[in-house]
Amino acid sequence: MVQNITVSILILVFSGAFGLVFGQTPGTAVKSSIVAGDVVTIGEKKMVVNSKTGPIDIVMTDKSVFKRVAAENLNFAAATVGVFTDISVGDKLTVSGLMAADAKSLTAKSVYFITKTDIEARHAKESAEWQRRSITGKVLSVNPQTNQISVETRTLTGTSNVMVTPKEKAQFFRYAPDSIRFDEKIVSSLVEVKAGDMVRVLGDKSTDGLSFSAEQILAGAFQTVAGTVKSIDAAKNEIVIKNLQTNKDVTIVIGETSVLKRFPAEQAEMLARIQMMGAGGARPMGQGARPGGNPGGTSAGQGQPGGQGRPGMNGGRAAGGIDDMLERSPTITTGDLKVGDVIALSSTKSADVDRLKAIRLFAGVEPFLRAAQTANGGRRGQGGVEAGFSIPGLDGIGFP
Repeated sequence: MVQNITVSILILVFSGAFGLVFGQTPGTAVKSSIVAGDVVTIGEKKMVVNSKTGPIDIVMTDKSVFKRVAAENLNFAAATVGVFTDISVGDKLTVSGLMAADAKSLTAKSVYFITKTDIEARHAKESAEWQRRSITGKVLSVNPQTNQISVETRTLTGTSNVMVTPKEKAQFFRYAPDSIRFDEKIVSSLVEVKAGDMVRVLGDKSTDGLSFSAEQILAGAFQTVAGTVKSIDAAKNEIVIKNLQTNKDVTIVIGETSVLKRFPAEQAEMLARIQMMGAGGARPMGQGARPGGNPGGTSAGQGQPGGQGRPGMNGGRAAGGIDDMLERSPTITTGDLKVGDVIALSSTKSADVDRLKAIRLFAGVEPFLRAAQTANGGRRGQGGVEAGFSIPGLDGIGFP
């Protein structure tokens, strides 16, 4: 799936340039419109682009100009000359031209395009880079005076603390609400990084592994919640669970980008045993809980701490690791769940504790809850249930 370059990014990058070149100027009666989106069909001198307002016909003329933008350099000025036949279904277009009165078609003046092939090539390059040079973990503290972040990285067999120091031109980003997609990240700063956040960091690790020089830092506030299914509304894609931590009802909203998986029983038992043997028990749920996620990384899921993985994937992942195992696990829908099932999910932390949007949701998590109870000596949390747990795939951040 192509994720790294979105239509919104293209609009942002190109709209200013189009405005300067093709916008209304003194003495001009007609102002050009801009349409951006993915190509869905191509015909003779015509294309259909799926824009944010819906499908729009793009009509070519002999005067239409075509420019190819490199996926590696989203720079209007650096675009090279292209032709209509260079464009294929799935390419991303930003078109300037005259909009019809019904707003259903646009006669193209200039067509700027990024090919799907180029996007996929950039995606693969970024994936390899994040797999090779990234860590994922939980922010323990932030020191504004030294501009350093103490990060706890975690694997199934243990934890370690890494001191992250941003490089001079380091970039800070934050996950968008209800998302762990790398391509939906928003520009942020060190000031917005807080203790308890989960971070993906790209850069260089020291020889002893205790410090890390960061080029990109992507942070977000997530929570992990587990509960027993009380009711299911498949039509609305909503589930009501009894939260195992609070004993209160919570409505779980399943969105278009939510990832639903079921742990095979043997796999869940195996991973729970590894946690017990290597980590000395499960991690407390709540503030310290790690987010779920598949943008391009997790220690126990996509985006594994201390591991590799592109943004949008398990940080700290290794080929054939837990994230790959989870990827092969059965995908389910709300219709596959039933009342009484025990599920766990990751979501963005928010003020609304009674209604959460699932980023990732897993069924078949009972072995991890039993392991957590055993690790806590059979003690129960204040809600009368397990005091804490750690679940691969929800115990880290990544990018679907």
